Amino acid sequence: MADSLASKGIIQPLTVVTRDAFLTAHPDHTSDDLKAAEYVVVDGNRRLAGARLAGLDQVPVHIDDALADDADTILETALTAAVQHENLEPLDEARALQRLVEVHGSQCAVGRSLGKSSGWVTQRLALLNLTPELKQAVSEKTVPLDVARTVGQLPAQPQQSATERALEERAVKKQQRTKKKQEPAPLRTQEATVQTADRRSLPPARRPKTYRRWHRSCAAVSAASKSRN
Repeated sequence: MADSLASKGIIQPLTVVTRDAFLTAHPDHTSDDLKAAEYVVVDGNRRLAGARLAGLDQVPVHIDDALADDADTILETALTAAVQHENLEPLDEARALQRLVEVHGSQCAVGRSLGKSSGWVTQRLALLNLTPELKQAVSEKTVPLDVARTVGQLPAQPQQSATERALEERAVKKQQRTKKKQEPAPLRTQEATVQTADRRSLPPARRPKTYRRWHRSCAAVSAASKSRN
């Protein structure tokens, strides 16, 4: 991202709230917590970090203190922006969605807020139900996400065995697809040509009815063409 920002700059502005608006929404924070910051980033922390690495002196920002009406509004905006715009790790995305469920009160409400179905939210939240070992496997990308999201809907005890079965089935299907690609294609064109030649060698009375009808049609078209000429 830093390399891209260095060459093209930031296309989408960062969304921020002013220092005073943030402190009003978070009375438990003090001005010392923000140090010398004049603004608090609500959407675009990753872009800001990339801009710093790229050595950019200025970044475009959109100031909207309406997002700082209360702490939940700021949190909801930040988490929604992260899920929609940031390239989150799957488990980080699941944690953000879980926090949004706490803010909105239900998975259906979160789905409506993000423009997704409740099933989409449920599948991603299932990662939080995985055993620590499987969560580590998801982080290391040794278990595909679709498998992990399905297994995460099971109780903890059968998760490992279900994962192993799913991976074995996937490996077998992959071998079958590879084997099928390596098999030579049937010579259908050659077979059809031979069959047509064999039919033509038969006496007209012994040729199949469909072939005789086709032959008569061709003869009629040929005769019509000659008469016009």
